[in-house]
Amino acid sequence: MAAQRRALMQSQHQSWTDDLPLCQMCGVGTAPNCVYSPDGKGSQAHPMEDGHLRFRGEDGCFLYGVFNGYDGSRVANFAAQRLTAELLLEQLNSSHTDKDVHRILTQAFDVVERSFFETIDDALAEKALLSSHKELSPQNQKVQERLKELEQEVSGGATAVVALILDNKLYIANVGTNRALLCKSSIDGQNQVLQIGRPHSTDNEDELQRLAALGVDAARVRQAGQIAGQSSVRRLGDYRVKFNYNEIDLLSSAKSRPIIAEPEIHGSQSLESVTGFLLLMSEGLINALESAHGPEQVNQEIVAMVAAELAQQTSLEAVAQSVVERVKRLHHDVYVSGRQRAPYCSRHEDMTLLIRTLNYPLADAVHTPTHGGRIYPVSVPYSNCQSTSKTSVTLSLVMPSQSTLTNGTNTASTIEEGTPTPGQSPTATLQSTNNQTQSSSSSSGDGGLFQSQRGSQAVQPDETGRVPPYVDFSQFYRLWGSDHSDSQSTQGGLGPQ
Repeated sequence: MAAQRRALMQSQHQSWTDDLPLCQMCGVGTAPNCVYSPDGKGSQAHPMEDGHLRFRGEDGCFLYGVFNGYDGSRVANFAAQRLTAELLLEQLNSSHTDKDVHRILTQAFDVVERSFFETIDDALAEKALLSSHKELSPQNQKVQERLKELEQEVSGGATAVVALILDNKLYIANVGTNRALLCKSSIDGQNQVLQIGRPHSTDNEDELQRLAALGVDAARVRQAGQIAGQSSVRRLGDYRVKFNYNEIDLLSSAKSRPIIAEPEIHGSQSLESVTGFLLLMSEGLINALESAHGPEQVNQEIVAMVAAELAQQTSLEAVAQSVVERVKRLHHDVYVSGRQRAPYCSRHEDMTLLIRTLNYPLADAVHTPTHGGRIYPVSVPYSNCQSTSKTSVTLSLVMPSQSTLTNGTNTASTIEEGTPTPGQSPTATLQSTNNQTQSSSSSSGDGGLFQSQRGSQAVQPDETGRVPPYVDFSQFYRLWGSDHSDSQSTQGGLGPQ
């Protein structure tokens, strides 16, 4: 197996992962970075640096990942390919225990880190040599140009969030500031959102304690908010903070390498009987939505967007791309609005969203359990008004199945008037991400507020040519009238005139 892996990696004609099948239960959406001018027009500041992977292995093994590259895409692309080679070429099988899987994942990240630095060894050596002699060189300008080329070749890093599904169990391995969310849907349509792990950022208490144990001033790190231009304290690549950390002011007192590539691993979590979806998000996507609406409800807002798009789109690729475009549009709209959070939205980094469904149907396959009722999604957009509220509402109306209407008659309906069958009455589910609450309401024939007057027969017009209303609002009018003054009633009242 080691020989097979080496042969794949040494091939000059194909990627290490060309022969692996892509997972079809997954979709990816991306958007490049953007900087806005004062008039709201955007321009891309640098080439796309994010990467991702989504492969199906053998024996119920699936591997997904999102990589947030910086100072170039080399590390992100290298990690996506090499990590796949280290995990999906028969290294994993269903007989492995959780401890085995954790060990294999940790080893894979270590191999990726060491292998990347091996690829830039020669460039680092040349850079060190030229740097030591550049003052004595008669061709100083050429040396400076060459040093700049070498710096571009060796610089850069990436953060990573990786999801492994093995034998229907989920493992998450995280290095840095990307994010993994698991959304579980219940029978009544409620969504339970679970963020798996915390970002390895400069305000993570556990990470600050780790740095303090190495002699780093954790208070200064927290105050600075970044180390060598990045907020993550765990990264892949980035030779500056790995080999030259003693030259970085914040890290100069460290006893050993403070910025590491060791993943924090969570799992396993059983996916048996789970209906929902898994989200892997790059830091750029998270930061864009946080900049626009604040950090309090980002997870719930993303999940609400995904759920709404899943009810409308017929492909996961379209779902993921639509959500990313929506976040991009929200971010832009806040900037051009000039509202309170506009100063935070002058730019955004590359954005990547990976969606993996878990027994979750797409729009063309969504029906009620009993009679094939169709889900008709209603998406209520974010308000652009001056407000601190960050509410996203998604309504899904589950209606009874209907055949073709002929002259106003539903020829396939067998529902008797006033006796709806469970599963056939319209159901509305409201999801509010403003206060993290969810509620649902159903209309039925047991004395509810609105009563259907529509029978299974065609409704005939009266002598004026009008058709009687399908819904009787008289009880609503009575209740409304009892709560309002007589003066309002004398001025026209409410209800049909």
